[in-house]
Amino acid sequence: MLIAFNKPYGVLCQFTDRSEPPRPTLAGFGLPPDVYAAGRLDHDSEGLLLLTEDGGLAHRLTDPRHKQPKTYWVQVEGEPNEEQLAALRCGVVLNDGPTRPTDAARIAAPALWPRDPPVRFRKTVPDAWLQLTLGEGRNRQVRRMTAAVGLPTLRLVRVAIGGVRVDGLAPGAWRLVAP
Repeated sequence: MLIAFNKPYGVLCQFTDRSEPPRPTLAGFGLPPDVYAAGRLDHDSEGLLLLTEDGGLAHRLTDPRHKQPKTYWVQVEGEPNEEQLAALRCGVVLNDGPTRPTDAARIAAPALWPRDPPVRFRKTVPDAWLQLTLGEGRNRQVRRMTAAVGLPTLRLVRVAIGGVRVDGLAPGAWRLVAP
């Protein structure tokens, strides 16, 4: 079984939380029993999360050797220029080493669900949207990459993993997909 879930902002990619006060987890969304997240999405990121009860499938979905590209829509602070986009495309050097080359393009603001809480709007600071497709998945990688080129991330939404897309799923909704 493979489940596509649209993870809302502020939800942890686990079913329990021992912190006080407890934070929202996957347990509150009526998911089938015995599934777990195949990969992670930070609590302050939104969008597609795949879940399965099949350990082998989870490994194939998350292991970089199987090259499941992950596509993100990223709202950044600032106006990206061609040098910044070229740096993202070539790969940037982070504190844990260089990233692999990335597909990076500026896009029009996508039609997305409202985020709660909303991204802070500042009249004097422009923002823009990028689409990034990565073949690896390090901790907070997209945020670190955009910051490294001078474009801090304001909102991060994963829209696809391989051929599975979040299209048509409201935040907190899920559906079965063919593995």
